[in-house]
Amino acid sequence: MSFPKIKHVRAFVVTGGGADYHDQGDGHWIDDHIATPMARYPEYRQSRQSFGINVLGTLVVEVEADDGTIGFAVTTGGEPAAYIVEKHLARFLEGAQITEIEKLWDQMYFSTQYYGRKGLVINAISGVDLALWDLLGKLRGEPVHQLLGGAVRKQMEFYATGARPDLAQKLGFIGGKLPLHHGPAEGEEGLKQNIAELAEMRSRVGADFWLMFDCWMSLDLNYAIKLAQRAHEHGLKWIEEALSPDDYWGYAELKRQAPRGMLVTTGEHEATRWGFRMLLEMGCCDIIQPDVGWCGGLTELVKISALADARGTLVIPHGSSVYSYHFVITRHNSPFAEFLMMAPKADEVVPMFNPLLLDEPVPVNGRLDVGALDKPGFGVRLNPACTLRRPYTH
Repeated sequence: MSFPKIKHVRAFVVTGGGADYHDQGDGHWIDDHIATPMARYPEYRQSRQSFGINVLGTLVVEVEADDGTIGFAVTTGGEPAAYIVEKHLARFLEGAQITEIEKLWDQMYFSTQYYGRKGLVINAISGVDLALWDLLGKLRGEPVHQLLGGAVRKQMEFYATGARPDLAQKLGFIGGKLPLHHGPAEGEEGLKQNIAELAEMRSRVGADFWLMFDCWMSLDLNYAIKLAQRAHEHGLKWIEEALSPDDYWGYAELKRQAPRGMLVTTGEHEATRWGFRMLLEMGCCDIIQPDVGWCGGLTELVKISALADARGTLVIPHGSSVYSYHFVITRHNSPFAEFLMMAPKADEVVPMFNPLLLDEPVPVNGRLDVGALDKPGFGVRLNPACTLRRPYTH
């Protein structure tokens, strides 16, 4: 089968929601006194936006074939990532065969290794990689999940991340993950408030509904152990991203000391097969949670998943909407998925990357049929009402 070659690569930025889902207006649950590594400073405790969580904005990558077909993807990284795509990565892509995704990933990663390896550069590579998969699916007339080997189940189940697991339960989700509101700097009183919130939510949802804590890298080891032990009394299913993503030794100790039956999860801010190999080989967690837009893209997520599968570890990607759904539906060691409740009060299901994407599938009664993913590529479109800006060209 003959394929056109890559003709153009373009990088755009957009603000206000989209892939940078922390870029929300006032009153949104996602920015309401959530525990962070910066909460040790009182002036940055109430709002994550106060220390700059939303400064980058969304990166949109377009890859155009010489027949005019365009694949695209969105992730975070904004203008700095757009510079990397336009000024560095584009040279490997333009003129290349679209089917050479493995080769292109290798060239992008190792050419940027001297200033990359994690963070912003890997976000940029992830965006390009996802756009390539979208383009390949469109040219073949197949959804990405079929390119990955096909679905292993007819339907996906979801848990919801948001401030109101009790409402998520009524919406059909299998569990609810609460943001942790108080970190070590707020002392014993803050710890008591965290446990009280969990206890109150447990009383609302009953004994069998999953409840989890998202700690967003905010704790030290001693606090995390105390939180896990006290939360166990209220049936906490897992404690997520309790420590700095670089503290592999701390995670290994937390996993050793966590109450029997409670899971330790992390990986949202980890990247590449090498980073996840550290988590897996050091026994840091029970579930890894790579974000397909941050860990190296779909090409790398497949490798990460294989490492985890060989060790009997689950892969539950960090909420990345349709980009992770096409992966989860194809893997037995990804038995359910995350859905971020992006409604300001976490009281209704709205598309995660709203308003940037059109045709973005969302769970219905906490479930999503594979048929909702059967359009070519990732099956979504850019909203023409959103203003994209191309800050750099090449």
